[in-house]
Amino acid sequence: MAVLQIGTIEAIRNKKTQLLDNWIKGLQASGATRNLKEHDLQQQTSEFINLLSAGLENGNGSSLAIGAWTDIRQFLERLSASRALLGHDSQQTASFIFAFKGPLFGLLQEHYRNEPEQLAEQLWEVSELLDALGMHTIATFQKSREAVIKRQQEELLELSTPVVKLWDGVLALPMIGTLDSQRTQMVMESLLQRIVDTGSEIAIIDITGVPTVDTLVAQHLLKTVTAIRLMGADCIISGVRPQIAQTIVHLGLDLQGVVTKANLSDALKLALTRLGVSVEKAV
Repeated sequence: MAVLQIGTIEAIRNKKTQLLDNWIKGLQASGATRNLKEHDLQQQTSEFINLLSAGLENGNGSSLAIGAWTDIRQFLERLSASRALLGHDSQQTASFIFAFKGPLFGLLQEHYRNEPEQLAEQLWEVSELLDALGMHTIATFQKSREAVIKRQQEELLELSTPVVKLWDGVLALPMIGTLDSQRTQMVMESLLQRIVDTGSEIAIIDITGVPTVDTLVAQHLLKTVTAIRLMGADCIISGVRPQIAQTIVHLGLDLQGVVTKANLSDALKLALTRLGVSVEKAV
C-alpha cells in the first residue's frame, strides 16, 4: 500500500480545512450529496480525513487488510450501507472517495512544487491508496445494496400474500403472481399461523390472480392443502378458470380430494354451508 513521506501526511493534517472545503465542493458538483444533510456530510468528510491520517501514520506501506486500517474500513462500510438505504447508486457512493483525489492532488502539487520527482512518486502512491479505498467502498456498497433488495423482496412477498378473515372460522388467501418454492413456504407459514391464531376451520386459497398453473404450481398448492389439513382445517381452492382447468386436465395432475370452485364467492358460500351458516337477502 502507500509509502508516503512524512511531509505528505503533515500536509494533509495541516491543510485539513482547505481539503474539506474543496472536497465538499467537488462532491456537490458531482451530485454525490443527494439526500444528504449538510451536517452529516461535514461530519463524514472530516472523520474520513482523520481516519486517513491515522491509518497513514500507523499502517504506512502496508495492506488495507491489516489492523491499522480497520477503523477506516469499518467507516467506509457504514457509509456504504447508509448510501444504499438512501437510494444512491455505486457511482455516487464511490464518488465520496474519488472526489477527494482532486483536492489532495492539488495540495501535493503545491507542497512539492520544487520537487517534481517527489511529487510524481507521492501522486502515484496517493492514487493507489485512494483507488484501494474506493474499490473497498464499492464492494461493501454492493453487499449492502443486495441486502436491501433481498429485504424488500421479502417484504413484497409478505404484502402479496395477505391472509384475510372473511367470516368467523373462514380465512382467505388471495394469490397474485407466480408461485415458487420460497413463496409457497411463506404462504404456508403465514396461513398456518393465522389458522392457529384465529382457530379457523376453513381456509380458501384463491388463485384468480395466478397467471398459469403447471405441474410445479400444482405441487405447491397440494403441499399447502396438505399442511392445512394437518392443522385440522379444511381447504377450498377458488379461482379455477376454464383455461386453468383445461391445463390441469392436459397435464394429468391429480387434484382428487381437493375441493375447487370457479370463484371466491362460490367458495365462501360452500364454506358457510359447511359451518351451518345461512345467508339470505333482506326483503
